[in-house]
Amino acid sequence: MSFKISVDTGGTFTDVVVSDPSGAFTIGKALTTPDRIFEGMRGAITAAAEQMNLSFEHLLAESDILIYGTTRATNAIVTKTVAKTAFLTTRGFPDTLVLKEGGKFRPHDFSQDYPEPYIPRRYTFEIDERVGSSGAILKPIDIDQVRETLDTLKSRGFQAIAVCFLWSVLNPAHEEAVGNLIEERLPGVPYSLSSRLIPIMREYRRASATAIDASLKPLMQRHLRELESDLGAAGYRGNIFVSTAAGGCNSIAALVERPIFTIGSGPAMAPIAGITYSRMEGLGEDVIICDTGGTTFDVGVVRGGSLTYNRDTWLGPRYTGDLLGIAAVDMRSVGAGGGSIAWIDDGGLMRVGPQSAGAMPGPACYGRGGTLPTVSDAAAVLGYFDPDYFLGGRMTLDMGAARQAMIEVSTTLKLTIEETAWRILTLAGDLMMRAIVDVTINEGINPRESSIVAGGGAAGMNIMLIAKELGCDHVVLPKTASALSAAGMQYADIVAEEVGSLYSLSNRFDFERVNALLDMLEARVLGIRDKLPGQVGESSLEFYGEARYQAQVWELDTPFPDTPLPSRRFRSQEDLTSYTENFHALHDRIFAVKDLGSAVETVSWKVRLTIKLDAPATRHVSVVASGTPPPSGHRRCFFGEAEPVDTPIYKASDIHPGHTIVGPAIIEEPTTTLVVYPTMSVHVGSTGHYRLNIH
Repeated sequence: MSFKISVDTGGTFTDVVVSDPSGAFTIGKALTTPDRIFEGMRGAITAAAEQMNLSFEHLLAESDILIYGTTRATNAIVTKTVAKTAFLTTRGFPDTLVLKEGGKFRPHDFSQDYPEPYIPRRYTFEIDERVGSSGAILKPIDIDQVRETLDTLKSRGFQAIAVCFLWSVLNPAHEEAVGNLIEERLPGVPYSLSSRLIPIMREYRRASATAIDASLKPLMQRHLRELESDLGAAGYRGNIFVSTAAGGCNSIAALVERPIFTIGSGPAMAPIAGITYSRMEGLGEDVIICDTGGTTFDVGVVRGGSLTYNRDTWLGPRYTGDLLGIAAVDMRSVGAGGGSIAWIDDGGLMRVGPQSAGAMPGPACYGRGGTLPTVSDAAAVLGYFDPDYFLGGRMTLDMGAARQAMIEVSTTLKLTIEETAWRILTLAGDLMMRAIVDVTINEGINPRESSIVAGGGAAGMNIMLIAKELGCDHVVLPKTASALSAAGMQYADIVAEEVGSLYSLSNRFDFERVNALLDMLEARVLGIRDKLPGQVGESSLEFYGEARYQAQVWELDTPFPDTPLPSRRFRSQEDLTSYTENFHALHDRIFAVKDLGSAVETVSWKVRLTIKLDAPATRHVSVVASGTPPPSGHRRCFFGEAEPVDTPIYKASDIHPGHTIVGPAIIEEPTTTLVVYPTMSVHVGSTGHYRLNIH
């Protein structure tokens, strides 16, 4: 028997999903072990194996694909534990990382300190060279100066080097020369060249991406190689892939060269799970994905069955943080997970997050030394958790510690502990609502016309209240909700993308140069395919232009006409007309306006390779149950009223397709808890997933 394992290591929990050839999923969950990721992974895989009556070693030996998602790169940036990195740039442009994009919220507020650049200004080195905007070399690179600079970097103990020269997107010769010298004089020191990594216009975005990528290389190369070694030592002999921010996965060999694509790779998998489950339930192609973990609440949308991408992903606050620069799946995060801490601000108002208790010590109810009140502690106080059945009974909650953590806040607010807990839960829900509004209403999407797929270990606590506030009638909480991103990896494909800059106007189109660039980009992604380990499945190519109307600031990813692959070039005016018509239609759908009389300018071109991996089969069962199963017990739970309510408790093992449960009720899955609020209900469909009815 052959199994497929997907692993998502979050800030608090490591989630594992194992699928067998019949399409059955088994979830394993364990606390993340930051010092040695494999230990937490082993614990989660072991938990899944035990449910399958297998040993850890046997499950690994019988698995042929393992897909790994990690927050290691993101955490390294947040905690400032990346490598000491030098930034080499064209003389006269040392402040690219300092000035960023020049934006600022509240422009007349001078109380905020100027943000630090990603790489300190003192680690920036100017190189004598210059390439013009046409790609012509205006000033040859000073090779002797580069050698002297590299000797300085060696003597000062730099661990990585980022190289970003002006207009290298049109002529990378000078960056390539520096790369060759680094390999010659500093062998083993990792480096990133902007012309290889992200050859796009806009200097700051390219420089920021290159700096981030280079700074991550020592850490992520060591981490991924260590993981590969640990898995091999444990007996795993199958293929290992790593999920990426591009909404797919790739080989370790590819990602040690471009570790920036591992940032946000876990959350990027949730939309894949979301659209898959929405299709299973027959709820359409427009989906809102809500993933509530222990540290953050992540939200994104799928439009027309396609993932949404964004080049404006900031690490930290917009403008004052650091821009990722690459095209990544658009998932927005707020600090409102199960471990988010409630606190009182200077004005006496209660806040939730963004600080989190994390995995260690974790919420107070975990009994690991945490003393601050969190969203999970609030749910425990409200009676939503069985202290003896958390994580399927593998973890016992300390209810006394949860109540003790509430005392200081409740005293300040002059509320009972239960009232305080209810306010924490509803305030966290308000933060989640704002995040959903940001990706839907603010982007011209009516959430009532979309389905919601909810996931994350803490999703079931308040998703029904959120859906009611949004007016969404179609809500799904999958059986794999507590490991939504890991479940998405089960359906992920291998995805690789190459991009190149070449400015071209639709009314003065350079057919020859554009087609030559597309030929080169296609050859690059096919080269990536040829280097993949083992057997790969069916592959496909998608072609896009980053296009806009003249004088617009931002571009839209505009797909080429859906024609057979050999003709995905601009052979005639008819091909160009079809492409510009696609842009007009896309602009109209997003912004509700189109200007057919304006020329369309394209600044970059991209080719995306998708290689199919075997996805688990969809399982449907005959509906054999009806009515409501008998509860396993009752518990006093609070739902915002003055008094607690005697609430029936249902174990997942007693619930079968066809059953309907009317609130108030608590449904206890081994790795999550679903709170069914009064006047609401849950129906289990033929797939075994929960359909939530909010009316």
